[in-house]
Amino acid sequence: MSGDFVSHPLLVPNTVSSRSYQETLSQKALEKSSLIVLPTGLGKTIIALLVILNRLQAGGPGAKVLMLSPTKPLVEQHASFFRRVMAIDPEKIVVFTGSTPPDERAELWNQATVIVSTPQVIENDLLCRRFTLEDVAAVVFDEAHRASGNYAYVYIAKRYMEQAKSPLVLGITASPGSTPEKITEVRENLSIERVEVKTENDPDVAPYIYDKDVEWIRVNVPDKANEIRILLEAIVEDRAKKLFEMGVIYSKNIVLNKKELLLLQQRLQASIARGNSPESYKAISVVAEIMKVGHAVDLIQTQGVLPLRRYFDRMKEEANTKGGSKATRRLFEDARLQHAMRVTNETDEVNPKTEKVAEIVLEQLKENPASKVIVFTNFRDTAEVVVQRLAEVDGIKPVRFVGQASKLNDKGLSQKKQVEILDKFRAGEYNTLIATSVAEEGLDIPSTDMVLFYEPVPSEIRSIQRRGRTGRNTVGRVVVLISKGTRDEAAYRSSQSKERKMYKTMQNMKDGEAMAGMLEGKQQAQQQQPLEFPADESVDEPPAEDAAVVTGGSNTVSLQPSSGPEPESPSPAAAGQAKLELFTSRDNGVTVLTDTREMRSQVVKKLEELGAKFDFRALEVGDYVLSDRVCIERKTTDDFLSTIFDANRNMFEQIINMKHEFLRPMLIIEGSGLYTKRRISPAAIQGIIASITIDYGVPVLFTADEAETASYIFSIARREQLDRKRSIHPHATKASQTLPERQEYLVSAISEVGPVIAKNLLRHFGSVKKIADASLEELTEVERVGPKTAARIREIMDAEYRPRE
Repeated sequence: MSGDFVSHPLLVPNTVSSRSYQETLSQKALEKSSLIVLPTGLGKTIIALLVILNRLQAGGPGAKVLMLSPTKPLVEQHASFFRRVMAIDPEKIVVFTGSTPPDERAELWNQATVIVSTPQVIENDLLCRRFTLEDVAAVVFDEAHRASGNYAYVYIAKRYMEQAKSPLVLGITASPGSTPEKITEVRENLSIERVEVKTENDPDVAPYIYDKDVEWIRVNVPDKANEIRILLEAIVEDRAKKLFEMGVIYSKNIVLNKKELLLLQQRLQASIARGNSPESYKAISVVAEIMKVGHAVDLIQTQGVLPLRRYFDRMKEEANTKGGSKATRRLFEDARLQHAMRVTNETDEVNPKTEKVAEIVLEQLKENPASKVIVFTNFRDTAEVVVQRLAEVDGIKPVRFVGQASKLNDKGLSQKKQVEILDKFRAGEYNTLIATSVAEEGLDIPSTDMVLFYEPVPSEIRSIQRRGRTGRNTVGRVVVLISKGTRDEAAYRSSQSKERKMYKTMQNMKDGEAMAGMLEGKQQAQQQQPLEFPADESVDEPPAEDAAVVTGGSNTVSLQPSSGPEPESPSPAAAGQAKLELFTSRDNGVTVLTDTREMRSQVVKKLEELGAKFDFRALEVGDYVLSDRVCIERKTTDDFLSTIFDANRNMFEQIINMKHEFLRPMLIIEGSGLYTKRRISPAAIQGIIASITIDYGVPVLFTADEAETASYIFSIARREQLDRKRSIHPHATKASQTLPERQEYLVSAISEVGPVIAKNLLRHFGSVKKIADASLEELTEVERVGPKTAARIREIMDAEYRPRE
């Protein structure tokens, strides 16, 4: 560092301002794989840049670095910054996103020095073995707190530590989580050896911090909302009484929160699975009713009449749908719910929160007409209400900003449209952004003068991410609205508690010995807690009566205490890392033709660990093709049960298509709860499975999880390809463009033939007609055609067609 700017041979002079804490953190990150925790707006990207520059300089010719960010706009932002400040050929700084063709990515990878990418793209390319991470000198994980469960960061980090000659990981985040367990989850998934923290109170950081004035404003719940609430709560009390009478709960006056309801639902599902109590079927449906009505209570108290009205509309549509739940149908027969719906439809009462938002935003814009404001709300319906109200106020130019997913009567925003909105917000065409949680992280949201929470969020990570959108370049204002006497107050208390705990944890992290004790499992007695990440936005629905209680995956931390302190400078072997030679030795000749929709599944990753190679295609039939005769359709229990009701996803049609195209089709049903996740008679489910097996002749295999599914698929593929020397052929692909390919397809469809023998036959006889006319003796003259195969060909050609009645 020199003067007021960073100086480095690979950096354009006078482009990056010098800050001592950035230099200190980057130097520490170069010593060991590190997680850097730094408040939003203090230049985490600059620290990543300094690490990248030094690793490239030390790595010599051929060295590469990889920077990963959650979204395409953020990837483009980082790449643009690197091209502006790095003194290397801009063409060597490349962007990988889903819009970059796979073959082009493989070529770009070989030529690039700096690759900036979304993680899913790199995950896919590694699975397809388009390249390895052997020469990558460093990987930067932006928003590193996402490294949990099945998120692509976890897989990439694992492969990086296996493949790279000299790996170095840098994770950067503003909010790692409130507990040592959460931080340990990220640390272990990214192979982090050191955690470095800077808080707003550190002397070297404080000069760059602008205050954020946080205001908590409480508003009353209006009379009509209370009238609706009383009607809905009477339904909840009635259903709780039913559970008491069934012996499911021990007091009819008990107040069940959402967590307790989920636990109760889980207990009832387990009882059904054991076959202990027929009453459990009725009880689990009653629990579903309570959850649905409880969600309606929350909506009317914290969001207002219009979001509740739209929720009722969705419930009504579900009740009138063939596959709709019985719980919803029973609720619509309840006179109190009908009364609540009438009151909801007849009132135009505006939630006082919405009026307060208009008042506060207008006040901010009057004080500073150039202000930019973000209003965060958990629900899309509420965002729409707020936009409509603000549009009525002179001087306020609002725009709704939601995620990409389209929902019932609500189309999401494409990334292109999101970028367009943000550009207009940045330029001042809009001055108020009404956003769901999609704006909390992962997008290049401009700094704002005020952030307004329509309701508190119980997650410390989400709260910090939201507040971080203001106070970057000047004093920022944060306003949080709370409906009195509602769950808003509980969310407020939860958020405050978790944040205090997080800052306490972060202070302990600054004491190396104390943090080492936490991270190495000295607090093993603490229970694991869910890791809360912002999704696209909250869904305006409670868990359905047939919802599975999630106990693992991307939203749950499963902390395994470390076995002891790590060495100061562990070797790859000491860290349990397999190097590139081990990775390449996994190639055992087994290839699995896999539908592209399965690419993100854990089955694919488990297969890859077993040594399988992949050919990803959009398959017309099945999910996995293992040979010219074996095709597998994989269904989770949820998916299998859904196909029973969904007219657009007919299970039997899928089975028939597989049976038509492959000699040995199979169905795998994966996971638990087949008889408990829906209120469907076990006899009916068994009847469907029996029909698939007996009437259609398709074997059904049951597996516990993705790992067992992968194990079966790999065993079958190995048996077919290695033991029986059968090749893969996707019979169900669309007609080939060339005549030879169509001829090969036709002949290979004959059982016992396959693509290799088909080519031999066509080369020998010269046409399909001559193959059909050939005798047994003539057929056996062809290479790899024995008496059995010849007999099968003649049988197909000579047998009289007798369709089954």
